[in-house]
Amino acid sequence: MNEKQFTKIGIIGLGLIGGSFGLALQNDKNIRLYGQDKYHLDKAQELGLVHESLTDDLIPQMDIIILATPVDVIPKIAKNILDHIKPDALVFDTGSTKHKIAQAIAGHPNRGNFLLAHPIAGTEYSGPEAAFSSLFNGKMNMICDTNQTTPCILEKALQIFDNMGMQTLEMNSKDHDKHIAYVSHLSHISSFMLGKTVLDLEKDEQNIFTMAGSGFASTVRLAKSSPDTWTPIFMENKTPILQALEEYIDNLQAFKVMLYRENRSKMKALLQKINYIGSVIDNLK
Repeated sequence: MNEKQFTKIGIIGLGLIGGSFGLALQNDKNIRLYGQDKYHLDKAQELGLVHESLTDDLIPQMDIIILATPVDVIPKIAKNILDHIKPDALVFDTGSTKHKIAQAIAGHPNRGNFLLAHPIAGTEYSGPEAAFSSLFNGKMNMICDTNQTTPCILEKALQIFDNMGMQTLEMNSKDHDKHIAYVSHLSHISSFMLGKTVLDLEKDEQNIFTMAGSGFASTVRLAKSSPDTWTPIFMENKTPILQALEEYIDNLQAFKVMLYRENRSKMKALLQKINYIGSVIDNLK
């Protein structure tokens, strides 16, 4: 097959998400993958996540460009990429926050080529070594502000997501950031802070190893997530996260008072009420 017949896809950011896109896209033998990553390019090529390096002069040749970098640098990269793409190119990001990216590219002449996307998929591991091809299969994928994306460009993106087995849901970018703060970002903060609390209180690591059960392991699992990924997410989504933290801290304080006053009946009633979250989660399966 002639090189010109390949669909050329560039991936910027070759960690867990970008690398997994690379592996999943290789199911189509008509695709040629190009990668760009300041730290992981050599390892990504060694692992076969991409075929070639994506240099700046190749950007105008790409049919599709995927931005899978930390969220705080996506707005700058997105504007630069949009300056140099060909007319029918699709560009989408995979970041966990959306509204600041939307604001950054608003009014760009090539705004219609961009889709704000957030595949809700991941593990507590990071880097190209953590990538695997089935990461997105069966996962929810949020796409935002789709009225700003040219219909034929949007359709191209939806075909990619569908081929990967993702379920797609539309939402405006501001609402996305609010809701994801509640159900994702807050849980990561909780896990990090639980890990910190245990490390502060329990000086003997052997006791953590010996006495920690599956409940602790599952609750603190997210504390193994990459600080390079999550610090920018927390900072970029500061306002809704702070609102969620206020409510969370109020609930912890109320529980503390119940425990201090030994209010057994009130505590049991509260816990029974909260059990409802289990049925909500079970309905998602």
